[in-house]
Amino acid sequence: MTSDITTTNGNTATGGVPAPRPVGASGPENRQVTLPEDRYATELAFLAAHDSGPRPPGWLLTPRAVVTFVMGSAGEALGLPKSARAGEGVPRRLVIEQKFVGERALVERCVVTLAGERGLLLVGEPGTAKSMLSELLSAGVCGTSALTVQGTAGTTEDQLKYGWNYALLLAQGPTEQALVPSPVLTAMTRGAVARVEEVTRCLPEVQDALVSLLSERRISVPELAGGEGSQVHAVPGFTLIATANLRDRGVSEMSAALKRRFNFETVGPIGDVDAETALVRRQSRAAVERSGAAYQVDDAVLEALVTAFRDLREGRSVEGWEVERPSTVMSTAEAVSVAGSLGLATAYFPGDRDVLSLLPGHLLGVVRKDDPADAARLLGYWDGPVRRRAEQGSATWRALWELRAVLES
Repeated sequence: MTSDITTTNGNTATGGVPAPRPVGASGPENRQVTLPEDRYATELAFLAAHDSGPRPPGWLLTPRAVVTFVMGSAGEALGLPKSARAGEGVPRRLVIEQKFVGERALVERCVVTLAGERGLLLVGEPGTAKSMLSELLSAGVCGTSALTVQGTAGTTEDQLKYGWNYALLLAQGPTEQALVPSPVLTAMTRGAVARVEEVTRCLPEVQDALVSLLSERRISVPELAGGEGSQVHAVPGFTLIATANLRDRGVSEMSAALKRRFNFETVGPIGDVDAETALVRRQSRAAVERSGAAYQVDDAVLEALVTAFRDLREGRSVEGWEVERPSTVMSTAEAVSVAGSLGLATAYFPGDRDVLSLLPGHLLGVVRKDDPADAARLLGYWDGPVRRRAEQGSATWRALWELRAVLES
């Protein structure tokens, strides 16, 4: 005989098996990834009331407040002016969290570009938080980061302009009601920021659609010729942020005409080892705790992980010893992924083995992604800096040196 059990979300399961969430239960608490405008809604509302300075047309925040939203308030609690009216639930004092680890000057240049309604192109190695920065900028400028086109070899011109509701098209013919706007067209009509991810992965003829769009600031709809909807014009505030990986430069090279319509900003790896370690710790801890487990990766393991990633990324150890770089990009994002995997392994298989013993295997999995021959480069790293640090008396690196056999299996 089975019994019905009421779960915490009000659903009923039979026999102790949790009931699945209903389709469409997509509130912020039920999402694997929360959009920045939802996650930081309180900060956005606070900053909108905090800074009453001049705003470009259509902007949610002032340019200065957008930079503060992205870079944080350096631990300082900001206070609302006495005359400021904040919405319900918005505190009078608030510390703004730092979300992007990088140069403040870079973020300021990005904001100035967007304030001038010019296209912004963020370039850099994979895993340097270009997409995250574009999301944060979009959320701060217009309150949404969701007007996004993901660039791939299969991206079509329709995805940058418009498509059709074919049921209405067959029933009524081409009408404004049957037109389905793209995220870019929606941004144009709202005066918002549109995002195009991995623009160099789009085919050249698809990229060319952006040239006229960014120069003329309008989209023609020939099917509606003669009507008011035949020309859709961008309203003030519209602009576009694109991202591109330097590793993809040869996929679909951007034309000179398209390049001229963007301001380029390069997003580089995190320069400070302590800042990178703190970021890896914070994001991997959050990933593990979202699964309901306790985070048990100690600082010594995280420091060794980040140090190894930085050495292999830069081709030189912190001591100045030469290191052969693998072809795989040893990005901060990959370091976060490895740290999260170590945390989950420790939580789900407690006591099976020391967490440090898992690190060589995870590093091997990362470096072999692009070229299996890179395993030899990782072994060379073990025979170089890892061995030297072990000989200098570091307990952590001595333990790693003793695990060298893992890399030979």
